[in-house]
Parts: sequence; structure tokens; C-alpha cells
Amino acid sequence: MDTEQNVQLDQLDAELIALLTTEPRIGVLECSRRLRVARGTVQARLDKLIDRGVINGFAPQVSPAAIGFVVTSFVTLEIGQRHGHGPVAAHLRAIPEVLEAHTISGSGDLMCRIVARSNADLQRVLDQILAYDGIRRASTIIALAEQIPYRVLPLVQAAADVTARR
Repeated sequence: MDTEQNVQLDQLDAELIALLTTEPRIGVLECSRRLRVARGTVQARLDKLIDRGVINGFAPQVSPAAIGFVVTSFVTLEIGQRHGHGPVAAHLRAIPEVLEAHTISGSGDLMCRIVARSNADLQRVLDQILAYDGIRRASTIIALAEQIPYRVLPLVQAAADVTARR
């Protein structure tokens, strides 16, 4: 499969993604009306975006703070190389407060975003993370305030703009 082809978005793709992001409950027919294209065009574009992995879900976005998890932290983990990333990731996956984990370069091996109900609860979560023998050390940074929430629409628009300039 041609990777370059997978990353190309045009303006209609970008507008469709923006519309579905801002109004996730909108139907295909209403999308076609607002974008002024045929319903079949919207459905075909949507299917293509899903097949290519550009759109990977339609689930609601849940705010951890709104359900009581008001502390967000980023944890860098150093793991024992004989254990490998797979078993450590399986351990982390079993901890509900671990929202995501990424293999990283640099002084650590994994970077995790975790949430907790309080600073004391954060200690409990960290103890649970560190209970696994394959994790040697954790370095934690507590997020004080969110300045830019997770977003992809500016990136989608930039990708469409690059495609349009080609």
C-alpha cells in the first residue's frame, strides 16, 4: 500500500472531518446538504476515510475530570529490557487510570498519561504501576492546567492545504 496516498486529504475530506468533529451526531444526508455534495459522495468519502484509518471512531469523548478524575499526570517509565514493552503494556492496560502509553526515545522507555481522583489517589495509581517487576523507575509530572486540549482539526486542514498546493 502506498503510504503517501494514505496521508493525502483534500478540502472536502477536511470539511467532512470538521463537520463530524463539531457535530458528531449529524447524519450522512445532513452532511451532504451542508457540504453541497451528493449523499453518495459523502458516504464514499466517509467509507474511504474509515478504511484508510484517518477516522478511527465515533465514540463520545469523555472528560475524566467530569467523572471525578481531576488530576492528570504524565509518567515516564524506564523498563527492564529483558521484560520488553509488550508485557509492560499489558500490565498498564489492566490499570483503568492509564489512558494511553507510548514507546518513546530518550531517557525513558514509555510515556503514559494517567488520571487520578486526587494527589493521594495518584500515589495509589503509581504504586500499582510500579508493582510490576519489569518497571524499574517512574518520573511523574503533574499537569496543572490544560492550555490546548487534544485536537486534530488544524492538522487535518494543514494536510488538506498541502495536498491542494501539489
